[in-house]
Amino acid sequence: QVQLAESGGGLVQPGGSLRLSCAASGSIARVNVMGWYRQAPGKERELVADIRSGTITNYADSVKGRFTISGDQAKNTVYLQMNSLKPEDTAVYYCQANIQTGRFQNEYRYWGQGTQVTVSS
Repeated sequence: QVQLAESGGGLVQPGGSLRLSCAASGSIARVNVMGWYRQAPGKERELVADIRSGTITNYADSVKGRFTISGDQAKNTVYLQMNSLKPEDTAVYYCQANIQTGRFQNEYRYWGQGTQVTVSS
């Protein structure tokens, strides 16, 4: 069994910063991709950023230059540093990971429970 544990959400004023963390635990053979998605009320879930092989990053255009994703492969942990936050960044942020597990090391997609980020004055 694999679990993703998120932390770091909250309320912040426009222009402020937050840092999200997500740690994967359990029967893990290999973590291939870790990333963050978000879902605002009435909108579809969208990719914010992801990182693979510990160094290859990908960002949504809306967060480029403001958000930074990083990972600690030894700890199976991913971080999302969010700077210059805007009200439109308000959403539930979900950690997502592609992890190889089990006897045959098949890859499965896992999700965290979500953490609320609210940007408001």
